[in-house]
Amino acid sequence: MKIHEFQAKEILRRHGVPTPRGRIARTPEEAGQIAGELGGEVSVVKAQIHAGGRGKGGGIRLARSAAEAAAHARAMLGMPLVTHQTGPAGRTVRKVLVEEGLDIDREFYLAVTLDRAAAAPVVIASLDGGVEIEKVAAERPDAIRKVWADPLLGLSPFRARRLAFGLGLEGKTAGRFAGFVTALFEAFLTNDGSLAEINPLVLTRAGDLLALDAKMTFDDNALFRHPDLRALRDLDEEDPLETEASRHDLSYIKLAGSVGCMVNGAGLAMATMDIIKLAGAMPANFLDVGGGTDPGKVASAFRILTSDADVQAVLINIFGGIVRCDRVAAGVIQALQSVRLRVPVVVRLEGTNAREAARMLEESTLEFVVAQGMEDAAEKVVAALPRRAPEGEAR
Repeated sequence: MKIHEFQAKEILRRHGVPTPRGRIARTPEEAGQIAGELGGEVSVVKAQIHAGGRGKGGGIRLARSAAEAAAHARAMLGMPLVTHQTGPAGRTVRKVLVEEGLDIDREFYLAVTLDRAAAAPVVIASLDGGVEIEKVAAERPDAIRKVWADPLLGLSPFRARRLAFGLGLEGKTAGRFAGFVTALFEAFLTNDGSLAEINPLVLTRAGDLLALDAKMTFDDNALFRHPDLRALRDLDEEDPLETEASRHDLSYIKLAGSVGCMVNGAGLAMATMDIIKLAGAMPANFLDVGGGTDPGKVASAFRILTSDADVQAVLINIFGGIVRCDRVAAGVIQALQSVRLRVPVVVRLEGTNAREAARMLEESTLEFVVAQGMEDAAEKVVAALPRRAPEGEAR
């Protein structure tokens, strides 16, 4: 689960991570009032959406008066902010964060995330703050420093100091940086985070370290332990289809293609998307109905698939290991009896009760294209698309 920058900073402050002074505003008048109360020569007005690259899209602006802060907020609120992470439609700005300006001396990158290969949390730091870490990793991998925390003992103080020394920091600055790292790691661990990113972490001319920006995401499977975090979820920032899928406990992610996919098991779902691309098209989604599914859940998944206007054909690819193929077939039939079918559907069912499922589909009088094997299924669903060649070339 993602949260806004201002929410992430509230959590970080609770764990001793210093951040600039500021408050959230939902109207231009509030933004102007906050800027006036902050004082100082400069304040910063920052659009709050779940995407990076806001500055390049005009979502972060400096204000040298309360009136200018109000004007910036007026221009941002309600506008679709387009960044490299939002897609061409952008995200509507519904609130802005107004913060004090800082006298910045240096900028760093700092993050805590999970290293799945090492099966441990990893702290990543770089002297190149304020830029995309992926770009730094590609162009200057030597500029990145990492230390790993022990899964049981956490992050030892000496590892935090090693990270500071690795960046060339000395004296009090190195000590403050190590303390900052320790506090950030505590916030990450305590809240079951999957990412806690500060970009940039700034060193002011007065020698203070502050999180100028902050991004946090959390493990959805751990949210039952954190009702306070669940309350921070902003449904306006999520795709409506993904929101609907979460209500039915479905693993669904919308993508940019035209072939809707319904699959059981994450590995099979990934393989299905790959083979669709090999056949010359692009998947419109990732959708895993799970191992212990039932007809009602399958019906809900099918309704979500077909409500996506970008879907021009559907591929149902089920291997009956844990889930029985006849239960999937029952769910598809149930869905098609209540949903007007507007696109061709290709079905590939293998495994437990596959013959029973095939008989159910045949007796339903509904229109399906039956496939034998994954390659055959991918070729048939791509052939069913109204415009096959342009999609494979354009994407």
